Amino acid sequence: MRIIVTAVVVLINFILQTTLFQHLAIQSIFPNTGLIIVVSYALLRGSKEGCIVGVCTGLLFDIFFGTAAGYYALLFLGISYFTGRSQKNFYRENYLLPILFCAMAAGLYESFHFLTELVLRKDGDILFFLVKIFLPTLVYTAVVTIPIYRILFGINEWLELKEKYKYRLF
Repeated sequence: MRIIVTAVVVLINFILQTTLFQHLAIQSIFPNTGLIIVVSYALLRGSKEGCIVGVCTGLLFDIFFGTAAGYYALLFLGISYFTGRSQKNFYRENYLLPILFCAMAAGLYESFHFLTELVLRKDGDILFFLVKIFLPTLVYTAVVTIPIYRILFGINEWLELKEKYKYRLF
């Protein structure tokens, strides 16, 4: 059941991010909801499930938008692994840490994009990147994290309750 629900969440997010959320852009900056889903799953379920969701989400991005095979999958895998490692010292009900982790992940994501562009094209204006891309993306992603994390938290609680009664775990 958890696999099906997670796959549906990832697919719905991918469809919404590539269609509807493009119209929510503010000065051509829109939140990376795929990254928010990966970080949220890593925080809620740990690094193993976070890595699986990260690779699947990254592969979807690679298939449709990537120029190099595995770039997004590897990037999302690394972000979800290091985010999921802190899952044991984390209260899931606290909304401040997911916001901070998603903002840091968005910063890391945009920094890797900038460094890749700098290395491959030898074209990069650091001031333009910081003011027009980096900071607005961090803020926008942090704001959008709140409702998405709340939805994923509710789905996770519902699935854990179903698993509790199914397997009589508690």
